[in-house]
Amino acid sequence: MTTGDPALLTKPALRHALRAARRAHVEALDPRVHALVLNRPPAALLALIPPGAVIGLYVAGHGEAPAAGYARHFHEAGHGVALPWFAARDQPMHFRRWALPQLDELLVPGPFGVAQPAADAAPVTPDVLFVPLVGFTADGARLGQGGGHYDRWLAAHPAVPAIGLAWDCQLVDSLPREAHDRMLAAVVTPTRLYGPYGARDA
Repeated sequence: MTTGDPALLTKPALRHALRAARRAHVEALDPRVHALVLNRPPAALLALIPPGAVIGLYVAGHGEAPAAGYARHFHEAGHGVALPWFAARDQPMHFRRWALPQLDELLVPGPFGVAQPAADAAPVTPDVLFVPLVGFTADGARLGQGGGHYDRWLAAHPAVPAIGLAWDCQLVDSLPREAHDRMLAAVVTPTRLYGPYGARDA
């Protein structure tokens, strides 16, 4: 998407346009194709993952790029897998272990309507974090949902690389930047790997 249109220069306007484009893209996908995308990280991306690293992922919703395939891959490769966990809507995001990514039954409804680990799951801090997004640029800028949960968590854990998962239609020419915005270490789509970029500053 080209973002030179003045009507698309604000984050709320961009989110509205990109969500519509993402929804149309996902609805047009053959379900058989949807089931096959993002099941295994590309080899160049795996070079970013230290042995034994705990991998933070997410439960996709609202047309987000699926992350379940990566959860299964990293679990089978011997990594711990963690998902966001919220005690309540007004509480910060933490991470808890997802013991068996093959079993959705281990997850419970969270306060935002997204499945999350149960309250008795072990709290963990991911060493690498895969993040959902609404839009991204080829050089690793990210537009999130607007709640700021990932921005705040990443600000508190500056050494943890953040890697975006996205559909190709979410690529934009540029994004408005604020001081708290964290650049991504890489972005993966069903057809391309953008990066890895190396050390990134906000």
